[in-house]
Amino acid sequence: MSRQASRDTTPEVAVRRLLYAAGYRYRLHRKVPGHPRRTIDIAFPGPRVAVFLDGCFWHGCPQHATHPKANADWWRRKLDGNIARDRETNRCLAEAGWTVLRFWEHEDPAAVADRVAAAVITARHPARAGGAADGAAPGGAGATPGGVQAARGGVQATPDGA
Repeated sequence: MSRQASRDTTPEVAVRRLLYAAGYRYRLHRKVPGHPRRTIDIAFPGPRVAVFLDGCFWHGCPQHATHPKANADWWRRKLDGNIARDRETNRCLAEAGWTVLRFWEHEDPAAVADRVAAAVITARHPARAGGAADGAAPGGAGATPGGVQAARGGVQATPDGA
C-alpha cells in the first residue's frame, strides 16, 4: 500500500492543469482542519472549496470497486473504514463552512473542472449565482471566467451520497 500514489495521481494532475489554465489558483494537499493526517487534494481556501479525487478501489466506487478474495475480511474492514473516514471528513469540512466536492478517478477531467469552477464561483459570489442556492450552477450553463464551462446541476459531488 505504501507504493500506491496518494497524491499527484494522473486524474488529479489532469484536473489541476485544466483549472490552472482557466485561471483558477488553488492550494495542494492542505490539511483538513482538526484532522492533521487528512489532506484535501485541491483546496480553494478563500472561497472554502475542498476537492477530492477518489480512487475507485480505495474509496468504494459503486461502478468499479473490486473486492479482494485473499484476506477478504481484512480488506472489507479496511475499505469500509476508508469510506467512513471520507464521510467524517465531509462532515468536518461542512461544519467548518467548506463546500466539499468528491469525484471518482474515472470521471472526465473536463467535467470535473467545470463543476469545481462552478462551485468556486458560487462560493466567491453567492449573490451573483442566482439559482445556486437551490443547487443550480451559477448562470445556468454559461461560460465562467477562464473558459471553463459551468456544469448543469448541483456543485456537491459526493461518491458516497453523504
